[in-house]
Amino acid sequence: MWQAMLLPLLVATGLSAEPSVPFTKYELANGLDVTLSPDHSVPFVCVNVWYDVGSKDEVAGRSGFAHLFEHLMFNGSKHADEDFFKPLQKLGARLNGSTNLDRTNYYECLPSEQLPRAIFLEADRMGWLLEALTLDKLVNQKDVVRNERRQNYDNPPYGHAWLELLKNAYPAGHPYHIATIGKHEEIDAAELDDVKAFFRKWYLPNNASLVLTGDFDDGVARALVDLYFGPVARGPQPEHLRPAPLVMTEEKRVVVTDKVPFEKVWVVWPTPAVLERGDADLDLLASALAAGKESRLYAALVHDLQLAQEVSAYQGSQAWQSLFVISATASEGHTGAELVAAIDKVLGETVKSGITQREVEVGRTAFEVGFFNNLATIQGKADLLNGYNVRTGDPGYLGKDLARYKVATTETVAAALRTWLPPDKRLVLTFVPEVK
Repeated sequence: MWQAMLLPLLVATGLSAEPSVPFTKYELANGLDVTLSPDHSVPFVCVNVWYDVGSKDEVAGRSGFAHLFEHLMFNGSKHADEDFFKPLQKLGARLNGSTNLDRTNYYECLPSEQLPRAIFLEADRMGWLLEALTLDKLVNQKDVVRNERRQNYDNPPYGHAWLELLKNAYPAGHPYHIATIGKHEEIDAAELDDVKAFFRKWYLPNNASLVLTGDFDDGVARALVDLYFGPVARGPQPEHLRPAPLVMTEEKRVVVTDKVPFEKVWVVWPTPAVLERGDADLDLLASALAAGKESRLYAALVHDLQLAQEVSAYQGSQAWQSLFVISATASEGHTGAELVAAIDKVLGETVKSGITQREVEVGRTAFEVGFFNNLATIQGKADLLNGYNVRTGDPGYLGKDLARYKVATTETVAAALRTWLPPDKRLVLTFVPEVK
């Protein structure tokens, strides 16, 4: 409802006009992409680095390495061999990193006058991390990562659903078969030489993208980037081994018995990669199906039939291939089979009736609001520019990205439903409670 109310407001205030972020982009001699986007509205700067490596780039038997380095990168480098957080947090910085199937990123947002410190530290861990990487640090962080897996995946109810979903959606050997957190036994078996080899292959200036946003002088920023990142050695360009698209030829049903209070289902289809044709239409379909109490699945499963406590749908966009996921948790006394039958009925009715113009507009407005929210902070802008640069080579891809939603119609969204969500070619994953 709130998205529909915002639509006239966006039009009236001019926010529906194509947004853009001013920037300049250049490349260092070592291959590092550099994007500068000054914004003097606040006295802060953000340093944002993306490495084009994720868990999809790991080799068989060596899962969890990309995420392991997300931790190791905060443990000190040759010229700053201390906890990365300590000197920056004393300056009032907000910093972190994250890893997923496709990429790894790091950022620091801090007072403008501290830009040299942040650039120095980022460059030092890019170029000289391994000189400070010891076996003790590796052992410590392996324990941290394994505890994180227990805390976030192994122990919570439904916590390892994502692991099961990837394992069963993608065949063994596929880059997306194993979740980013990795397997316990493979993390534990990681040797120092193996870990260093992974870093040398992927954490290179010619496989990275640096974005600076905020309150800085262009000339000063260029000089700092050249001073600290310029000496980082270029390496052989790593090759991403992209597999053929996954095609499901039949329905696959998997039941997992676990310590959960209610049955829960995930219905999953392979779909186009991020930015590919159909990706945005499936975002809008997910909105029509499960965004808000007036959405089709919520109205049917939660409100009318009271079969489910909650329901969600999303297009899980990824670099090489995506998954469209519908999930629902059963109400007490109801089963996953009932949920799947009800989901199928809603999807079948939607195929027959089509998507309404209002549903498209509500979904489009929600995504437009999301774009503008990202532009509201220098951190959001930095991550947006970097994501576009790594995926398309153009930090200014924002307008083209938003245009995908603007040109979507009821016909294109309905066609995406018919094309990508066949009832007989999908994964149905069900968690059921253990029998006491």
